[in-house]
This record gives sequence, C-alpha cells and structure tokens, in this order.
Amino acid sequence: MQFTSHLLAVILLISLVSIDGLLRRCYQCRSRGELGSCKDPFTFNATDVEQEPGVAAIPCASGWCGKVIEGGGTYAIDDYDLAIQRMCVQRGPDDNMDRCADTIYNYKKVYMCFCQGDLCNGARSWSSAPAMILIPVVPLIASWLLQRMRN
Repeated sequence: MQFTSHLLAVILLISLVSIDGLLRRCYQCRSRGELGSCKDPFTFNATDVEQEPGVAAIPCASGWCGKVIEGGGTYAIDDYDLAIQRMCVQRGPDDNMDRCADTIYNYKKVYMCFCQGDLCNGARSWSSAPAMILIPVVPLIASWLLQRMRN
C-alpha cells in the first residue's frame, strides 16, 4: 500500500515536470559590454529578476524565447562591442527544435539561440527536467527492490 502511494506521487511529479506550465515566460533584457545585467553568465532566476533593473520575466504567447549575441567576433580583443539580448520571439524554427546558430538579425550577423519553455533563455541548461525526476525515483526503486528481496 505504501509503495503504491509513493508510486502515484512520483507519477504526479513526473507529469507536473513534463507539462512545463501553461504560462511560458521569457527573460527580457539587453546588455552591451560590461554594462547591464543581461550578459553571461546570467545568474538570475524568476524571483531575482523582480529586484534587478533592466531585466524582466515577461509572458510569451508563442512560448519561444531567444538569446542574441551580437559583436565580439573572432578578432575581438575585449567584450566592449559584445551585446547580449534576451527576448520572447514571435515564432520559433519551422521544425520546432531548440537550437543555436549564426544568422542575420536586424541586418547584422549574430549568434542566436531559440528555446521553448518557461524562462529557458537564461544561462542554465535547457534540459534539467530528467535529472530532477531521478531524485525521487532512485530511492523509491531501491526501497521496492529491498522489499522484493525480503519476500
């Protein structure tokens, strides 16, 4: 009976993680050089953003977030020309796949990333959900195996 209730709790947790929320938000900000808080490494989370001027977590109807890195090419000596912008984009790639690539944006050659998910255009990994699922599952499986070995 106890195992069944634990199993149902894990299934509920997995379903909540995979839903990824109905409201999708994106970070919105822009930094150039050493100015601003939008540059990498981007260390904010959804609650930190409320106190940081120039950085916001905005609702995104398309569900697609973007990050644009402009300037700072191969021959750049420092980050003075480097600009980073995070935003909600109107639509993602035609094949609905997260990706980063060199492209033309506002008539400039830039490096742009697209991702789909709540606040996915921060600096953290875009796929941390599978690791989060393993945390409650491993002890549950170990408990089940021990119970089977005793019987």
